[in-house]
Amino acid sequence: MRRLLLLLVLLAAAGAAAWVRYGLPPRVAIALATQGMALEAVYATGNVEPVNLARIGPATRARLTEVLVQEGERVAEGQPMARLDDRQARSLAAEAEARARFAVEDLARTRTLVARDITARTSLERAERDAQAAEATARAARQRLDDYVVRAPMEGVVLRRDAEVGEVVDTPASLFWVGEPRPLRLTAEVDEEDIARIRLGQRALLRADAFPGRAMTGEVAQITPKGDTVRKAYRVRISLPEDTPLLIGMTVEANIVLREAPEAVLVPPAAVVLPPAPRDASPTAPPAPPPGATRRAHLWVVEKEVAQRREVEIGVQAPRSIEIRRGLAAGEAVVLNPPEGLRDGMPVRLEAETAP
Repeated sequence: MRRLLLLLVLLAAAGAAAWVRYGLPPRVAIALATQGMALEAVYATGNVEPVNLARIGPATRARLTEVLVQEGERVAEGQPMARLDDRQARSLAAEAEARARFAVEDLARTRTLVARDITARTSLERAERDAQAAEATARAARQRLDDYVVRAPMEGVVLRRDAEVGEVVDTPASLFWVGEPRPLRLTAEVDEEDIARIRLGQRALLRADAFPGRAMTGEVAQITPKGDTVRKAYRVRISLPEDTPLLIGMTVEANIVLREAPEAVLVPPAAVVLPPAPRDASPTAPPAPPPGATRRAHLWVVEKEVAQRREVEIGVQAPRSIEIRRGLAAGEAVVLNPPEGLRDGMPVRLEAETAP
């Protein structure tokens, strides 16, 4: 009898050891799926500029002799803003004027001689051509003098001046910026991979280092039809409200909102098991999903301490949460960092819940 009891005790101990080693349910950490805002956006950076703005430079290379306006001053269209050294151009104009006068006088004398039959009529035709050419040269020289006066191409405020007397300036230089302080816009660059998703009227969330923590918005107002083939980007202009605190020239980060889901189902990234990237790069391989498209994945849901594999569709992927667009409801418990060997219907032991 004692041997029988000892054998039963040994068998029970062996069974318990086997259960501990092979049959103990795995321990898993879980989190509850929550509801919150899912925001899908395209990132861009740009600079603030007036809607009405003109960059003004010289029409010719010369030394700057006089600056006639200051920053903040309002100018009228055509108003002189600066003068360049035109002494050589004036000398050439004076010479051309003198040649034109001589040609006109020579034409008058030739007409008199032809009228008296003293010279041939061909001389009159030659004199007329010479007079016309001399007058055209003088007229061009007079017009060229205006190139030495920098004029405002539009009415507005002098927003910036980069002109100092004595500098030698050339045509690529920007001496003045003239425009209206309001309204303002943000001119940003959007990568060519994302431009097809941008539409007029989309809201943009803005951030500037000059105003940390301040929420600012804008609206897509214009999309440039042609992109930059070197930078592989398209120019997008975002209109700013009249009361914007942003200043002309500031660098601003923009998130152009593509989709907002205020009651989206969210789970921690550790709960989602994404499918492996395809290794086959052959032409017959399925194309990668376009940006913003829903993707299929799976996760593990725990019900009554039993793990169940759940196929889901995911949307926005953020650093702290992933949107589940289909296949899961808010409040369901999901497994974080699912252990290897987890199978559908397997019992599990639960750890304390963790907030997503």
